[in-house]
Amino acid sequence: MSDSVIFRDIIRQVVKDDSSLEILPDNFMQESPEQIASKTRPDVIVLSENPGMNWKLADLLDRLQPCEETNFAPCIVIGEGSPETVQTVGIHDAEFIRLPTYPNSAALNAFSKEFCTIVKLAAAAAVSMRITSTKMTAAQPAAATATSNGKFKYNVIAIGASTGGTEATASILEKLPATMPGIVITQHMPQDFTKMYAERLNRISKLRISEAKDGDRVLPGTALVAPGGMQMSLKKDANGYYVRCAPGEKVNGHCPSVGVLFDSAAKCAGKDAIGVILTGMGQDGAHELLHMREAGAFTIGQDRDSCVVYGMPMVAYNIGAVMQQLPLDRIAETLIRRISEK
Repeated sequence: MSDSVIFRDIIRQVVKDDSSLEILPDNFMQESPEQIASKTRPDVIVLSENPGMNWKLADLLDRLQPCEETNFAPCIVIGEGSPETVQTVGIHDAEFIRLPTYPNSAALNAFSKEFCTIVKLAAAAAVSMRITSTKMTAAQPAAATATSNGKFKYNVIAIGASTGGTEATASILEKLPATMPGIVITQHMPQDFTKMYAERLNRISKLRISEAKDGDRVLPGTALVAPGGMQMSLKKDANGYYVRCAPGEKVNGHCPSVGVLFDSAAKCAGKDAIGVILTGMGQDGAHELLHMREAGAFTIGQDRDSCVVYGMPMVAYNIGAVMQQLPLDRIAETLIRRISEK
């Protein structure tokens, strides 16, 4: 939502081939906050990080995003800055999507996929919250169980990603067989988005994938996604690996933080783990991936050409944390090969 013609043209171009998404007409932005709020109730609010409509933004958000969960509408901020720039538009707990630094066709295609995915996840989260708040219930699927399919060279795989990572992680998981070690995933994403993201991954993958809950076991054939707003760490007891999910301060600017996951994997898994750092801005997870390598883990970094943002993997590579740098489309096959090596 912005009075910038360029910004709206970019978003319109991104969603033009997706009939399930609709943008409000331009003339809405010429009206007052009262008029806009009286005529529409959007499922998702998309903002430019530097909207020209700052003078009415606070009032508009108050009307379009009230505190009552029955009217919940999540916000997504798009821009050239960083997740911290969300604060410049006066909102909190919004998802930030960074515009590609180099707007070539591959980067724009990846941005388009990520944007559409996040918008749909946000809309689904809003619908879910509205249903819950009105006491409507639905049958819950039976708890899935998993059993080991044999010995692996590595028994846990830790994946961390940020900008562009929703699609990058999905492209890896959809290629993996059910006969994989337990996988733990931290994707920079706010509360209420991660459950829907995990459900989407579960639909496209042979693995059983869910949003992690505190104490969940890391079992073969399963993957756990760190819940938004929580720090997820890997733990180990006599029965194997499990996750600890708890509220915590931001680490490297994020909650959940890739660094928290990787550092815990270095400490409790060591040479029993593989660490994978994917596309993302900043350096979250880079130094902690080095800790994993120093502890004996095998480490993989996504290469520059296949990243939407070559930030986190670049820092990891430059400090010597990455043992093998790969294009995105080769990471799944490498994981399959590495876990079966003797």
